[in-house]
Amino acid sequence: MNGSNQEHTPSVTHFILMGFPSSPEMQLLYFGLFSMTYTLTLMGNAAIACAVRGDQRLHTPMYILLGNFSLLEICYVTSTVPNMLANFLSTSKSISFVSCFAQFYFFFSFGCDEGFFLCFMAFDRCLAICRPLHYPRIMTIQLCTGLVIFGWSCGLILFITPVVLISQLPYCGPNIINHFVCDPVPLMMLSCSEDSTTQFIYSAFNAFFMVGTFLFILCSYALVILVVVRMPSAASKHKAFSTCASHLAVVVLFYGSIMVMYVSPGSKHPVEVQKIITLFYSVITPLCNPLIYSLRNKEMKAALRKVFGTEILFIKHKSNIIAN
Repeated sequence: MNGSNQEHTPSVTHFILMGFPSSPEMQLLYFGLFSMTYTLTLMGNAAIACAVRGDQRLHTPMYILLGNFSLLEICYVTSTVPNMLANFLSTSKSISFVSCFAQFYFFFSFGCDEGFFLCFMAFDRCLAICRPLHYPRIMTIQLCTGLVIFGWSCGLILFITPVVLISQLPYCGPNIINHFVCDPVPLMMLSCSEDSTTQFIYSAFNAFFMVGTFLFILCSYALVILVVVRMPSAASKHKAFSTCASHLAVVVLFYGSIMVMYVSPGSKHPVEVQKIITLFYSVITPLCNPLIYSLRNKEMKAALRKVFGTEILFIKHKSNIIAN
């Protein structure tokens, strides 16, 4: 009876996230560097979300989707970076079994949601350029709201299955993950028995989602290019391409790295390469996105100046009242 109970009790109650093994001095340096990166990411994406909310001229589907994408980026980095920062200051590097799989769930759910929002943004630009006369009738606020709700909820629903499957694998030690996040690939490698069915389902899920959304975006921009090259005016061509350039840059950054990593987890990338790729799409890309969208967009730059200029004036006025 005791043997039966022991058999069904998981022997691993926590994992050790190795992160970036180095001297204590280097750990402090990493902490400072990633703290600054995380703060700038939060500030940049929050600025775009506030600008979209605060400027009536940006209350259009294109910018509503962008504002939600920025909020999603904040959730995305927050699912992993705070724990990574805590690990830099920790000597144990320990994370509980439940916390590890919670991180896994939210990190990949929000990543999945990002893919859907990139699809919606590509669809919006394709519709605006290819069907400009029908655009206001098709891309209504009601449709945009429905896309936003779908985009936020779909990843959270879809990723329940792979998280549950991988969490049910037998873990009997060792419990050391040579990574800075609870990534499914090293988690599956730690399992006591190799479950080819779970690996296949996880790989098929990733391939279907990533390749499917990426192909949708490619098809959307193929249609855009076909329409743009037929435009008689060079100014019209430049305007059409400029509205799509920022989004395309984000698509390349996001999909370029995750496809290398997750479409075929059995490809046995070296551990350090896995960390660098994961670091790129989990930390660097969310930091770059606000810069990409704001630097190439005159309306966004004007909205940022208006919203934050007004807030600065309000703070100065309030300070003068208190001083007097």
